[in-house]
Amino acid sequence: MEVPEIGWTTEVQLPASRTAVLVVDMQNDFVHERGALRVPTAAGTVGPIARLLSRARGAGVPVVYTQDWHSADDPEFRIWPPHCVAGTWGAEVVDALAPRPEETRIRKTTYDPFFGTDLGPALEHLGVEKLVIVGTVANICVLHAAASAALRGIRPVVPRDGVSALTEFDLHLAFHQVTFLYRGVPLAAGDGARFVPRARA
Repeated sequence: MEVPEIGWTTEVQLPASRTAVLVVDMQNDFVHERGALRVPTAAGTVGPIARLLSRARGAGVPVVYTQDWHSADDPEFRIWPPHCVAGTWGAEVVDALAPRPEETRIRKTTYDPFFGTDLGPALEHLGVEKLVIVGTVANICVLHAAASAALRGIRPVVPRDGVSALTEFDLHLAFHQVTFLYRGVPLAAGDGARFVPRARA
């Protein structure tokens, strides 16, 4: 079987006034060493994500967070062990990437952060045309975010060093789908995201 190549992009120009960054599920249960459903490589993405957020905020680019937010008897727990139960430590974003008070948090009960939430209207209100997506898990919630964004006319940009997966296969699969199925931008590293300020009149 031939494994498709990923056409990595090293730099992408992003208009600051029409771009947002979406941080997907960087929560204690997925990232912290004591997390209930820890993704082993997630901790390694914290530094690259933090650097990306610093540059995005400096350019006036809005940052939006998603959080898995489950009830204690959520049907998803028939698929996965209990995790990110509403109001618990495990459901909170890791301290190193904590949202600022003014930043939007989207609490979701499914893989898709657009389903049954205000994410779509929030991005529409901001005039977002390009969405830089980081977080975990690459082939699950990150991929669903990229898919739903693309199907709403928002182009996903996904940095390789800003997402994690349970296996290398899953990571490669996610980037293949982002590229092939959703015409997103597979970015080799978050440092290649160039936020371009609005031109002065």
